[in-house]
Amino acid sequence: MIRYDLKCDQGHEFDSWFASAAAFERLQTAGHVGCPDCGSVKIDKMLMAPAVSKTATKPAPLTQPRNEREAALAELRREVEQNSEYVGVSFAREARDIHEGRAPERAIWGEAKPEDARAMIEDGLPVLPLPFKPAAKAN
Repeated sequence: MIRYDLKCDQGHEFDSWFASAAAFERLQTAGHVGCPDCGSVKIDKMLMAPAVSKTATKPAPLTQPRNEREAALAELRREVEQNSEYVGVSFAREARDIHEGRAPERAIWGEAKPEDARAMIEDGLPVLPLPFKPAAKAN
């Protein structure tokens, strides 16, 4: 995996991970790398210093957000984790049970297969994807 600092033609800076340098080039050429702020696909890599470690230790976890987007994401994650119940891979079943009155109404979050997520949306369940994974599944 490789992380690039990127900048769009509108001046927005962001970063993203790619499987390889070749994967980035392939996605960029196909117009699949877009700015999360404005949607522009005119993206360039910014000059970066290599992240080379002299030891085999894990990097320290990020404690301070680097920008407003990371701060907003951290706040969203905190709100979700504090004010809802994590139901894991049982999310689709539990959401349907709540929607149909078979389980007590409460805020939940978890994981769903893409086909289950589509079916819930098509059936009118009030669900939306979250831009993060549970802490145990995050790298």
